[in-house]
Amino acid sequence: MSEDVFMAGFGGQGILLIGNLLGQAAVIADLNASFFPAYGPEKRGGAAMCSVIVSDREIASPVVGQPSTGLLLNQQALDKYYPQLRSGGLCIYNSSLGNARSCQRDDVRLLAVPANEIATEIGNVKLANMVMLGALLACKPMVAMDKVKEALEIIIPERNKRFVPANREALDRGYALGSKRVPL
Repeated sequence: MSEDVFMAGFGGQGILLIGNLLGQAAVIADLNASFFPAYGPEKRGGAAMCSVIVSDREIASPVVGQPSTGLLLNQQALDKYYPQLRSGGLCIYNSSLGNARSCQRDDVRLLAVPANEIATEIGNVKLANMVMLGALLACKPMVAMDKVKEALEIIIPERNKRFVPANREALDRGYALGSKRVPL
């Protein structure tokens, strides 16, 4: 098994957090993982992206040229990175901040996730990243959800531990949505 995911959005959406979380969960599950972050000079609002590879084999390089899966959290990410997805791939996008009408490929499956709306229902729009990660894991179960929740305890700083239950709920809500919807 080897899965690669490219995640993109703008700074402040928690792209790097969920990439790190997925990588840490893979390590807890005794899998190999690489986490390769990149972001613009702006702390908030600039572009943020990362690639994560999870594999049961050694990973030769953290660079993903043509990802098999895209987790795209806004319209700019959808416009820029959707065309780069590998044929036969999957694109999970935040339909709260993006519209896939410009995505005109027959060889990539699409899954729309209203992540901001779900996160707002939970009580904090900043949980949209966790909703998206939950949907990803429903479609591509590269790591068990219990390992992801265990990794939350490791990567969330002590000062923010009070938010762990809400993050778990967001992961579960995204997973439930991803389990019900079949990517087109």
